[in-house]
Amino acid sequence: MSAATALAEIKARISVAERDAGRPAGSVTLIAVSKTFGADDIRPVIEAGQRVFGENRVQEAQGKWPALRDETPGLELHLIGPLQSNKAREAVALFDVIHTVDRDKIAAALKAEMDRQGRRPKLFVQVNTGEEDQKAGIPPAEAVAFVERCRAEHGLAIEGLMCIPPVDENPSPHFALLDELALRAGVAGRSMGMSGDFETGIRHGATHVRVGSAIFGSRPSPAG
Repeated sequence: MSAATALAEIKARISVAERDAGRPAGSVTLIAVSKTFGADDIRPVIEAGQRVFGENRVQEAQGKWPALRDETPGLELHLIGPLQSNKAREAVALFDVIHTVDRDKIAAALKAEMDRQGRRPKLFVQVNTGEEDQKAGIPPAEAVAFVERCRAEHGLAIEGLMCIPPVDENPSPHFALLDELALRAGVAGRSMGMSGDFETGIRHGATHVRVGSAIFGSRPSPAG
């Protein structure tokens, strides 16, 4: 299946999931996750009409997206992988949305860079709904207070929350928890759902779903 065909299939499934959930058509933003794929793999998806993409690593994104944006104005780039404070400058310069704010050090670094550069990427707070030691994200019990602190102490506008459920668990309780926390925090965005569970995410109120392998195919093996 070509990437263009796969993209059309995913968009059709999103439309059905929106309708089944009683959601307005077009209420869910599809983020095509292009991490590990090169520009030649991404161009057919752009040519098929996709304009919103996600990357996990700042450095990898820097290597391909400036040229792709020169070719096609209007692309929107989301950072969906962990962010280190020493990459805040590059992240603010390159990304339109950052999904992985999860600690005060990152919040402060982003605010400083946003003020310095005059850019205002939209920000989501990542919540570690499964409280997994190896995974980034703020614990659920601290999420609402952290959003409030981002606003009051760091002067940041938080657009929403993001989560990545544990791979071996039913995602529904995690998505329900994120929806509840978003309501309590007073944020509209809910970034939840990937290739295997985005329809479940939509049922629970996802505003953004992050789909990679179902569009681009299996990811290339790491070099070496």
